[in-house]
Amino acid sequence: MGQMPVANAAVKQTSVVENATDVLRFLTAGSVDDGKSSLIGRLLFDTHAIADDQLAALGLASRKRGLSETDLSLLTDGLEAERAQGITIDVAYRYFKTPQRTFIIADTPGHAQYTRNMVTGASTADAAVILVDARKGLLEQTKRHVLIAHLLGIKHIIVAMNKMDLVGYEYSVFHDLRNAFLAFTAPLNIAHVQFIPVSALRGDMVVTRGDRIDWYDGPTLLETLHAIELKHSLHQGPLRFPVQWVCRDAQWRAYTGRLVSGVLTQGQTLTVLPSGRSSVVTQLRVGLREVERALAGDAISVSLADQLDIARGDMLVAEAHKPTVQSLLRATLCWLDETPLNLNTRYLLKHTTRSVSARITQVLGKLEVHTGQMHESTALVAMNDLVVAELMLALPIFFDAYSDSRATGSFVLIDPVTLLTVAAGMIE
Repeated sequence: MGQMPVANAAVKQTSVVENATDVLRFLTAGSVDDGKSSLIGRLLFDTHAIADDQLAALGLASRKRGLSETDLSLLTDGLEAERAQGITIDVAYRYFKTPQRTFIIADTPGHAQYTRNMVTGASTADAAVILVDARKGLLEQTKRHVLIAHLLGIKHIIVAMNKMDLVGYEYSVFHDLRNAFLAFTAPLNIAHVQFIPVSALRGDMVVTRGDRIDWYDGPTLLETLHAIELKHSLHQGPLRFPVQWVCRDAQWRAYTGRLVSGVLTQGQTLTVLPSGRSSVVTQLRVGLREVERALAGDAISVSLADQLDIARGDMLVAEAHKPTVQSLLRATLCWLDETPLNLNTRYLLKHTTRSVSARITQVLGKLEVHTGQMHESTALVAMNDLVVAELMLALPIFFDAYSDSRATGSFVLIDPVTLLTVAAGMIE
């Protein structure tokens, strides 16, 4: 991991911005030694998100390693085991704010054997920053990262071509790498791909422009992240309220949980799944406060005009926009467990607040992560494999396609004996 000069930069602890307009969640991914940890360190340092005591501790750790300069890449390598190996082996989350926006970074590992960790980080991300070492070009693991980010519904992919300082800041290197990337991504139909030449070590085009890449007139990485529009599609989506808990006494009943999609209002008529019964909302609370309207993401409590038989795992929806209700699924699975997939094993499928017994009836194909193509395969499905499979459930679930809704289009599979999560699924 690269060392980062900090002597000429002002060191101060950030003040908390109370009125940031929104939150952007983005992941970072890159092959080993592409400089991902250095890039995040540079972002945090140049936005003044590092406290003085943190910086002092990093200086001490750097000196113990025999380094003459503070290595800010250590900010993202939180585990001593990772530091000892010189690699990042788990997902780490970092936070920083600017006057325009709050950011949450999911720092995902670079090794191929930790694909499952990238799936975890990508599942809630709005954007992905994919690092490429300008000296090495487009590697197989880089292609894997782009494909997984696209597969998990990330609309904005930013390719940061790092270590431009080690190739003399040559435009031709950037140009050739950009063309290679575009040739790879063209069949994937990714809506937004942007390319930025950067030097995380020197700080060029990360937060500030620097003066060494004068041939590039596009935005810096931070400017690009600021410009991403969050359209709050969860608010615009169909109403989906999975019931998590039922509160009741002799005269009163309320249904609690998180509104995962859409907008819910007092007086609205809701349909209960799976029963199909309908009733009107008579009281709506967000936390302890009674409101007229709740938005996706709110933790809510709902009371209805009729005392219906509703339990945990049921879902309240708008009559006009119902989800699909069925017990046969076709889904993409990322296998997370060291034990290979077994077609004879019954797993527990957890979808929103509903858990049902499930069996994988057949594996239709394995995804070739370097090309994005699906191939038939009779090989074992092992950890980090991406496959398309059919599942038969003991009871139906209420879902939307993952491409339409991450919240109701995703699930996990759990081994009922070990209680380990063995797979993450995305419903087609």
